[in-house]
Amino acid sequence: MKILSDIQPDNPFEVVTFHTVDAEYEGQRLDNFLIRLLKGVPKSRIYRLLRKGEVRVNKGRVKAETRLKTGDIIRVAPIRTSQQQAKEMPGSKIRRRLNESIVFEDDEIIVLDKPSGIAVHGGSGVSFGVIEGLRADRPDSKFLELVHRLDRETSGCLMLAKSRAGLVNLQQQMQKNQIKKTYQALVMGRWPKGKSTINAPLKKNTLSSGERMVRVDADGKASVTHFKVVESFGHATLLDIRLETGRTHQIRVHCQFSGQAIAGDPKYGELLFNQNMRDLGLKRLFLHANSLDFKHPISEDRVSVNADLPDDLKNLLNKLR
Repeated sequence: MKILSDIQPDNPFEVVTFHTVDAEYEGQRLDNFLIRLLKGVPKSRIYRLLRKGEVRVNKGRVKAETRLKTGDIIRVAPIRTSQQQAKEMPGSKIRRRLNESIVFEDDEIIVLDKPSGIAVHGGSGVSFGVIEGLRADRPDSKFLELVHRLDRETSGCLMLAKSRAGLVNLQQQMQKNQIKKTYQALVMGRWPKGKSTINAPLKKNTLSSGERMVRVDADGKASVTHFKVVESFGHATLLDIRLETGRTHQIRVHCQFSGQAIAGDPKYGELLFNQNMRDLGLKRLFLHANSLDFKHPISEDRVSVNADLPDDLKNLLNKLR
């Protein structure tokens, strides 16, 4: 990306700026390009710029979903951002915590053991997440994007790509079910013997309150989850879980659908079971992405990355034993 304006105000977005699309961003959606470019500018403001025609590509009006080409010239109208927005950028403490959570990194990939309670990206009332934190800590990085997502309360392996080509390759592996993602979850009750797979389509719904919910629905998208019992505790079961598809809230909804919701799940869980787990010290959703296995996008070698259960979840299991 090249900023062609030679004016340098305190806020670099308060003047008209022009940006040339490098080959690195060939094929990327315009909205995603702008979200990365205009750090600190709320997504709602970016989409408003697009709707009003204040972002032009090669002098023409464009839509958010426009795919960019190498050499495209993007013109962005002046943007005013408040001091309050600037203060909401990730601080040194969160950036340090994220860096300490990295379990694998090379020239193409970062995999970190995402802590529970940190969103993967800002939005929906969240000022920032993992991606904003790492970008803030690496201002010279030309490219850094999420390969996939985890729910805010889910901990464990989260992968980011350092190049556009790597991102496309890894997302294609995801779509073809070539990346093995495994999780561990503690669910209510005894898991039925012989139940190893749930194949139930899922559909997103938005409630009148604006809350997003997912439910099993014949008109939903195909969703397949595989389960294996690790340990039974009488009134709870620890499971190894492998995703065949990657739908929103898939594991949580499939466990609820089976009648054995995940411990600590405020959205799909069972109230009394959650209270019992809280009494034992559980303060979060007991869902952890413990491994990723994939083909490296450049070398094509297999890469396996693991993240152990966090201490708070281990302590709960020890109490149950």
